[in-house]
Amino acid sequence: MNWTGLAYAMGVGGTGGGGQGGGFAALVPLLLMFAIFYFLLIRPQQKKQKKHREVLAALKRGDMVVTVGGLHGKITGLTEKVVTLEIAEKVRVKVGRGYIAGTASQEPEPSKK
Repeated sequence: MNWTGLAYAMGVGGTGGGGQGGGFAALVPLLLMFAIFYFLLIRPQQKKQKKHREVLAALKRGDMVVTVGGLHGKITGLTEKVVTLEIAEKVRVKVGRGYIAGTASQEPEPSKK
């Protein structure tokens, strides 16, 4: 078999306008991938963060909360950045507001597998 002839036959034709495919057509797959990542990863994370910010803004004295570390306690004091929790009788700990996972009365969301 003549491999050289086959290689020339598979090459780009000498004349014709169909050889160059670029520009916007090359961006379409990238834009499609970005859209998929946005709707599957970025958007749900933004919704979750917004809900968490709303929960933190609505905290008040007397609420039962759970920290990220798993401590359950009742809020006895609040400042802009620090929450004081009573985790047992006469045992109080100070926790950063951002480390509050949510209120203890919230039902845990079912894990998606």
